[in-house]
Amino acid sequence: MINSLRQVHTSRSFLRKALIFVCLVSLAQGSWAFFPTEDGEGRALPSLAPMLKTVNPAVVNISTYTTRTIRQNPLLNDPFFRRFFNVPEQQLQQPQQRRTQSAGSGVIIDAKKGIVLTNHHVIDGANEITVGMEDGRNYTATLIGSDPDVDIAVLEIEADELTAVKLADSEHLEVGDYVVAIGNPFGLGQTVTTGIVSALGRTGLGIEGYENFIQTDASINPGNSGGALVNLRGELVGVNTAILAPSGGNVGIGFAIPINMAKVSIDQIIEHGEVRRGQLGVVIQDLTPELGDAFDLEKHQRGAVIAEVQPGSAAEKAGLKVGDVVIDVDGKDIQSSAQLRNAVGLKRVGDRISVTVLREGKRKTFKARLAVASDGKSLMASNDIASDILKGVTLRDAEERQGVLVTNVERSAEAAGKLLRGDLIVSVNQRRVADIEQFSEVLKVSKGRLLLRVLRGQMALWVVLEP
Repeated sequence: MINSLRQVHTSRSFLRKALIFVCLVSLAQGSWAFFPTEDGEGRALPSLAPMLKTVNPAVVNISTYTTRTIRQNPLLNDPFFRRFFNVPEQQLQQPQQRRTQSAGSGVIIDAKKGIVLTNHHVIDGANEITVGMEDGRNYTATLIGSDPDVDIAVLEIEADELTAVKLADSEHLEVGDYVVAIGNPFGLGQTVTTGIVSALGRTGLGIEGYENFIQTDASINPGNSGGALVNLRGELVGVNTAILAPSGGNVGIGFAIPINMAKVSIDQIIEHGEVRRGQLGVVIQDLTPELGDAFDLEKHQRGAVIAEVQPGSAAEKAGLKVGDVVIDVDGKDIQSSAQLRNAVGLKRVGDRISVTVLREGKRKTFKARLAVASDGKSLMASNDIASDILKGVTLRDAEERQGVLVTNVERSAEAAGKLLRGDLIVSVNQRRVADIEQFSEVLKVSKGRLLLRVLRGQMALWVVLEP
């Protein structure tokens, strides 16, 4: 009996070891980077080092230099003030200039042509861009073009012996997959952090115009913007872009642009120097339960409701009508207005798309050829709540129409602790704003909640303001 028990125990032990060995072999085959090394006694040790040796040379540090003209004190325009304080006239003729420097990250995606991918907000407004390699080499970069709505910029450097990272198919990414973030946080130099994919398809954050973010808990900090998010095979799955930072530091919620989404803009920028975005020509909103009941749709039906069809637009020519509920574009489910906006906005002018809608409870499919994009409109209720949220916040136009600058936040303000002096607001409710005038226009058609994309120093983040 005892021998039998020992045999059973031995068999079970052997079976467990065999299963563990099979799992290790399977993981190693899926990613040689995970189990490639051995200790002094020949035992396998998990390590990302071999994979990083091939990827790290493709991740670069980006330094930008910007020269800005400092506005003179308006009192200097007063002749009495100048005479009283004996201000020299030549001082008025020589406006002061300030040279500022900021740091970010980038990744080489074409070694032969010297193509470097980064975020738009990393190089926005820069007069000079320098790309620093892992081996210490530095090159002056030329900006080929950028797409502010996706927050992508494409640079070019003239250099030999470059290493590029292979682009993955981010459509195959799944929640729980291991990922590695590589970049230049706080200007420290190349830094590697690991984590998993926490969520996919994050939208409605107000960070960019078009959103479909990968969320990860791999540590992303200021300076990581534009850096690489790679899988365990060393393939680029995303571009690190922003973090949720209510306390100003990393809390384990970072966002990256999927490389498939970025590639749409990259290809157009390389080809045309800009993004020529197509437009369907509709005003849309989410299908709420109340609207679903009004349209006699099934419970839990998701989609985007067409609230307006612009005259002469691609939608009108295709036969789309007000009240249609869009549920599918090119074979992909549409569950919200943000998804529809992404599905259409990332297409080129002239592209044909297939749009499936629910009309009076019946499915209908239409073919549309996208037209030249124009300024989109948002369908939101108009009220005065939005302006109340910003009471106690002083704003002014930023230089060169780059956004709206926060110059003061009173302690009693609703936004106190969320907005800080010096914050640069560049979008409101997913609409980019270049100045106070555009900012006010968006507020007039906004609901109570405001989603602000804010540039704070070297960091991009979003801020939610609610009444």
